[in-house]
Amino acid sequence: MKDTYLTISDRIGEGYYSEKRSKFLAFSHHVETVDQIKSILSEYRKKYYDARHVCYAYVLGNDRADFRSNDDGEPSSTAGKPILGQINSKELTNILIIVVRYYGGVNLGTSGLITAYREAAADAISNSEIIEKLVEETISYSFTYPMMNDVMRIVKDMSPRIVSQTFDNTCEITLAIRKSEADELRNRLAKLSF
Repeated sequence: MKDTYLTISDRIGEGYYSEKRSKFLAFSHHVETVDQIKSILSEYRKKYYDARHVCYAYVLGNDRADFRSNDDGEPSSTAGKPILGQINSKELTNILIIVVRYYGGVNLGTSGLITAYREAAADAISNSEIIEKLVEETISYSFTYPMMNDVMRIVKDMSPRIVSQTFDNTCEITLAIRKSEADELRNRLAKLSF
């Protein structure tokens, strides 16, 4: 089971391509939700209100199952698909790439458009920082105060990320650990209860 995925850092990657006086400005963003994507697209449409097209593609989720591309008035599959193709070629997720086109007065034809959008998107990706992230599972565990040392020994052994902890008469700890190690952590904590 794969418990890592590739995405980009929060720094916006920028790309550029020009062909026959048409300019293609590309921007890659790290995103987590569709609402975030809508908000970013809205900002770009306002900022580049004088551009002919604002095309984009995105992929969301560690399983890369949520994706979409949009040609924004360009001939079908000449803009969004080549942008999505670049995202897929690098197996990235939680990424939005927007390509803004300023029309230069000369038609590029379908193959010219596909090349332009693909190259602009590729340039934005190459100017982004690609990072590997873990697919994590969150585990909450309640225990009595005298069990503290045993719980902390497991935490020290397995190095999960501590999300939250409260120590009182009844203690509660929430841990995040890579998916492939979640069952082992759950089993070790369960054994303490016996």
